[in-house]
Amino acid sequence: MSIWEYANPKKFLATTEKVMPALWVSSAVLIAAGLIWGFFFTPDDYRQGSTVKIIFLHVPSALMAINAWFMMLVTSLVWVIRRHHVSALAARAAAPVGIVMTVIALITGAIWGQPMWGTWWAWDPRLTSFLVLFLFYLGYIALWEAIDNPDTAADLTSILCLVGSVFAVLSRYAVNFWNQGLHQGASLSLDKKENVADAFSNPLYVCMAGFVLLFIALVFYRTGTEIRARRIKALMARERLEA
Repeated sequence: MSIWEYANPKKFLATTEKVMPALWVSSAVLIAAGLIWGFFFTPDDYRQGSTVKIIFLHVPSALMAINAWFMMLVTSLVWVIRRHHVSALAARAAAPVGIVMTVIALITGAIWGQPMWGTWWAWDPRLTSFLVLFLFYLGYIALWEAIDNPDTAADLTSILCLVGSVFAVLSRYAVNFWNQGLHQGASLSLDKKENVADAFSNPLYVCMAGFVLLFIALVFYRTGTEIRARRIKALMARERLEA
């Protein structure tokens, strides 16, 4: 079986409709379990107190905000190279999900940062690059809506996605590039000295898994909606021609 079989809209819809119920249930269970575990059954941090528990929302949402853009980049490149419409529609479908994740990350980051830094916002390298990524999400969605021809819109948004990927990378690695920023290093690391304690990392992994499955379910659902919307437009255009 080839992955390119799913470029066929019928094949894509038939397959995703089968797996989506399991994705919805699994994501809900994992997110609920991770948040309950994290907020109610983990100790307060010796420096940050209970404020540290915002990590269980902030880190998964930031992770998905960045990786949603990378997913859009990959599917956009598939569109440019192979001209598969499902891949272009998948990129379009992922953008609203990604921007919501970005907003959640920005808001939870502000809530977490205020008691730690004494301010809701700082022009820290990671925060600034994340804000720019949010603006790229807005521009990407607006560009799709502004162009009537779907193929032209897919081409132009693919270029925008490629440019925006620079800021997605900066959002992920800004702390490594600029050491003078306020933002802490990665919460999860292979280095045990930098990695958060197991009491926090274990429920965090559960939350992250739930967010990943939720993202996949939302993208599958929205891509199916985009496919059906395009079919309706095609049918309406055919009816106008026949009339």
